[in-house]
Amino acid sequence: MTLELKSVAKRVGGETHIHPTDLTLEPGSFNVLLGTTLSGKTTLMQLMAGLERPTEGRILFSGADVTGVSVQKRNVSMVYQQFINYPSFSVYDNIASPLKLARIGKAEIDRRVREMADLMKLTPMLDRRPSELSGGQQQRTAMARALVKDADLVLLDEPLANLDFKLREELRDELPRLFADRNCIAVYATTEPMEALLFGGNTATLHEGRVTQFGPTLQAYLNPPDLISAQVFSDPPMNVAAVQKQGGEFSMGGSARWSADGPVAGLADGDYTVGVRPHRVTVHPEGGQPVAVRGHVKIAELSGSESTIHFDLAGADWVSLSHGIHDLPLGAEAEFHVDMSRAMYFGAEGRLVAAAGERAG
Repeated sequence: MTLELKSVAKRVGGETHIHPTDLTLEPGSFNVLLGTTLSGKTTLMQLMAGLERPTEGRILFSGADVTGVSVQKRNVSMVYQQFINYPSFSVYDNIASPLKLARIGKAEIDRRVREMADLMKLTPMLDRRPSELSGGQQQRTAMARALVKDADLVLLDEPLANLDFKLREELRDELPRLFADRNCIAVYATTEPMEALLFGGNTATLHEGRVTQFGPTLQAYLNPPDLISAQVFSDPPMNVAAVQKQGGEFSMGGSARWSADGPVAGLADGDYTVGVRPHRVTVHPEGGQPVAVRGHVKIAELSGSESTIHFDLAGADWVSLSHGIHDLPLGAEAEFHVDMSRAMYFGAEGRLVAAAGERAG
């Protein structure tokens, strides 16, 4: 089953929640919707599911127009970030509930429930009620109920957001494997770029109700079409600054200068915006083209093997993410090194300059 959104838009009153969107999701694919809160992820998923009807455009399943078809008549499952289970049902009956509604035989229900419980590590809990489970076990139950149905489309709306760190890590590892042998379309919404990179598959970045790019996740990360897409796919936030190119040299703020080598050598002289991800801004020189800049330390966050340092660079907030412990005094002036060989250069209207950008590795 292929899911196609053709010029799908959603407006409520005078407010546009989803701008006209064209998107095609293939059978067996794992797709991530990446964007900040209120970027339109949940609304887009509700349109896919049939919980909301688009103001304009069409939604097709395998070529059939289902724009006006209710969610009850579509083979769709959805998992939310809240633990939505039937409190009076056992774990077994919670997982079995969609199969009973579909009037599947008892033997087949039992086989599928126990198979899914084993996959989700819920077998010892099958006789318990949701109130007797941990948060992670409750979410596993909700996910098992969604997956046991063998839906054509499985929508997961930030399902790990309310779990503690350890449980989130466990389920992050398991999710791609759960869908590996299924021919369904999986759509996973998140605010975290790291999750998209961990899951792989395809990623659509969303900003203010617009899908700004869609494609294989690593490609979307390394080669965003514009500055907005690059910023959505960066956590901590991408560092940006105005730069000027003159002859064979770039300058930033009148002090930092570097050669216009490699993919940017042929750019016309003029003004550009440079974008550098925080792990390319380090306390010690690293990479192929380290350029020294000086800024005043605003925040220093130390977490085990790395340091996240926020600093002021000519009035702009920049972030450095360095290996090792670097306990820099607040307010102190410090030197940082920006690897311009991994920078992205954006031209008019924030579009990525052709052939420029960060490389893998």
